[in-house]
Amino acid sequence: MSSLHQGPPETETGGRLTIDLSAIAANYKLLASRAAPAECAAVVKADAYGLGVPSVAQALWTAGARTFFVAHVFEARALRAALPEAIIYVLSGLNPGSASILLEINARPVLGSPGEVEEWVAKGGGASAALHIDTGMNRLGLSLSEAEETAQKNAFRPSLVMSHLACADVPNHPLNKEQLTAFEAVRQLFPDTPASLANSAATLSGGAYRFDLCRPGIALYGGNPFHPHPAPDLKPVVKLQTRIVQLREAGRGEKVGYGGEETLGRPSRLAILSLGYADGFIRAAGSRDAQKGAEVIIAGKSCPLVGRISMDLIAADITDLPENAVKRGDYATVLGDGITIDELAQKAGTIGYEILTRLGPRFERIYAG
Repeated sequence: MSSLHQGPPETETGGRLTIDLSAIAANYKLLASRAAPAECAAVVKADAYGLGVPSVAQALWTAGARTFFVAHVFEARALRAALPEAIIYVLSGLNPGSASILLEINARPVLGSPGEVEEWVAKGGGASAALHIDTGMNRLGLSLSEAEETAQKNAFRPSLVMSHLACADVPNHPLNKEQLTAFEAVRQLFPDTPASLANSAATLSGGAYRFDLCRPGIALYGGNPFHPHPAPDLKPVVKLQTRIVQLREAGRGEKVGYGGEETLGRPSRLAILSLGYADGFIRAAGSRDAQKGAEVIIAGKSCPLVGRISMDLIAADITDLPENAVKRGDYATVLGDGITIDELAQKAGTIGYEILTRLGPRFERIYAG
């Protein structure tokens, strides 16, 4: 398998992040099969969920994606440099004064207010924009009455009409059906315009939510879009490993880490790992006497973290490993080898989205496949 190395070199950093581009491509193809006969787009906002938009976008393009969604104009510019022929939508809408930039880079704003529609039309944007309708999330988007008023004006006909589901991760949530009903009514206002409602969860659920264009995000990167249901058949994409910088022994009753929140219940051997919240590792994944935290894989065995996570370091308990199983410079696996982003997220009291998007620039990055 070929690979591309980016970021700090291995000898100058404390960890490495391996991103499997072939797994991203396989996940896209699975989602596209579930989306059919609708088109399957790809959401690559937040630097492709923290994994690097140039390489990820190229892999998705090769897998068949032609329409992409980002959050901001600067993300659209970076994506355009990577994919000259892609259709690019900017989810955050139309920043005042940004219409000329979007036209220059041939990117399409997702318009979410009458003011944005008026400015886009005045700047000559025409139909190269999406119209976002709020169907019950109360976040971005035109109200239903504003959508009706916009539809009555012949000056603007969007290239896409879309909305966003608030509870798609819980398939039986009643708000899903309410939003679907509202969106079906909105679609009648723009009968000749392609429509989009489905995110990752709704794409995998299929059925009436697919419309003309699905736009999965987290599932592309191996995250489980359902809660608390089992994960679909998606391939893991990331492997995060961190270097062991020191091995040490500590006695029964001694404290570990800031605040002394964890007390050792036995004589212990500890591996000090080059990983902390400055790397994007969630501080809440640490351990204390009252609540155990996350685990890592060292020498093929699961080892619990011990004590608080600090800015650059964390301790793992390796007492149960054979005496000479580990040495300074070896790696511990934080993600991968059976540890999923969703499992780590559960230990940290968050979601897989945050685990991915917080991964910082201090790792050596290896793009495999």
